[in-house]
Amino acid sequence: MVDVIEDGAEEVNGVHVPYQVVKIKLLSGEVGREITIDHGRLLTISEAQKVKNEDTIVISKISTPDGVEQYVIRDKYRINNLIYIAGFFFAVVLLIAGFTGLGSIVGMFVSLAVIVRFIVPQILDGKDPVLVSILGSLVILGTTIYLSHGFTKQTHVAVFATFVSLILTGIISVLFVYFAKISGMGNEEAYTLQMGGTSIINLKGLFLGGVIIGALGVLDDITTTQSATIFELKATNSKLTMGELVKKGISIGREHVAAVVNTLVLAYAGASLALFIIFAYNPLGMPTWVILNNEFLSEEIVRTLAGTTGLVLAVPLTTFLASYFASRQK
Repeated sequence: MVDVIEDGAEEVNGVHVPYQVVKIKLLSGEVGREITIDHGRLLTISEAQKVKNEDTIVISKISTPDGVEQYVIRDKYRINNLIYIAGFFFAVVLLIAGFTGLGSIVGMFVSLAVIVRFIVPQILDGKDPVLVSILGSLVILGTTIYLSHGFTKQTHVAVFATFVSLILTGIISVLFVYFAKISGMGNEEAYTLQMGGTSIINLKGLFLGGVIIGALGVLDDITTTQSATIFELKATNSKLTMGELVKKGISIGREHVAAVVNTLVLAYAGASLALFIIFAYNPLGMPTWVILNNEFLSEEIVRTLAGTTGLVLAVPLTTFLASYFASRQK
């Protein structure tokens, strides 16, 4: 727990640097012990990183260059708040989607379990990240879609279409990565993985595996929606032929593709907004082609275009499959 003793700012080389002097009461380890920390002097902080009275925080002990051990504030404790946020999310999903929402929540936990308990350990064990990601994605695919949408013919179509689209996305990703000369070393995390026991990981394969897993969630949305649309059209008008179903389905699918493409681009841009600001500010005055040639940015471009291409191809594939089976359904 925190008790703020002093709160101010100092000028360091013309820069406004905030600091605090806080008294901490330990809640674990030496429970009840009180220590004083200069927050912001040893490690620079921003205004948003300041703490308040009664805050619960995370601290650690470090050694300064002269060998003196000091405590520093690492972060604010927020696990409880995250639990409340998750609870609110689950309540909204169940309220709006009912039993189907419950299936999607269970499917979400299955997906996380497959990633944490299968995909990650297999990659750490030196297995090919692409193969492991595809196998893990198939397990996720075979459980989450059925849990969310039920065991029906239109779900069977969606599952098969997602499987084929996933393979196509993998092939397209390999071609794009090869053509763009991506090494997988475009960020700091990649360099960290080249140290110690994780140095055996194939970073190019890890990047490809990430593209495949990232595309799976949106593929699920496209294939299930497109399949459900075709079967609903057939249920509304049983006289529709396969050709008519395909025509109507493609027309609807175009609108879906337009929305998905824009959504993916905005999602990737939003996740990398800080990077866009750095490039726009461009303090080193680098030419635009040098910025675009940077591997980190190239990876994001390849990730977006490869995944989106697979999603676009999923629309006609799902439409033809669903139209074929719906037109033969009595």
